[in-house]
Amino acid sequence: MDLIFWRHAEALDPIEGQEDLLRELTPKGEKQASKVGSWLDRQLPEGVRVMSSPAVRCEQTVKHLGRKVKYKSELLPDGSLDDLFLTAGWPDSKMSVLIVGHQPVLGQAIAHLLGLPEGECSVRKGAVWWLRSRVRDDVTQTVVVSVQTPELL
Repeated sequence: MDLIFWRHAEALDPIEGQEDLLRELTPKGEKQASKVGSWLDRQLPEGVRVMSSPAVRCEQTVKHLGRKVKYKSELLPDGSLDDLFLTAGWPDSKMSVLIVGHQPVLGQAIAHLLGLPEGECSVRKGAVWWLRSRVRDDVTQTVVVSVQTPELL
């Protein structure tokens, strides 16, 4: 199974009294999302399931992919690692899954899957981490397929 994490692109700073979930992308964030969305569209396998946090900045990021999306409240900023893995169906799903979401849970998921000791990995805004689950000699392994940032595309 492939599990692809895409952190939302750069968003506006919070305005006093504004709900965090309503924050929109900056013009730079729109460019980031467009670059990464175009790259992902060329790379993603057929039938990939796309799921996103319903926060506005995630909705605006994933629209640049141009694919059908399911919005899941389990992927909101206060979501848990368990919620993320359950929503994605990791590692047993037969389909590849793209998750568009937030820090710190994306970084926590990557750290967990890669066995990083600190328990959290920093994920840049707009970046994609593509991981794959495979079994070798009856041992489940997580392989890094790709890490992309908007600046490198």
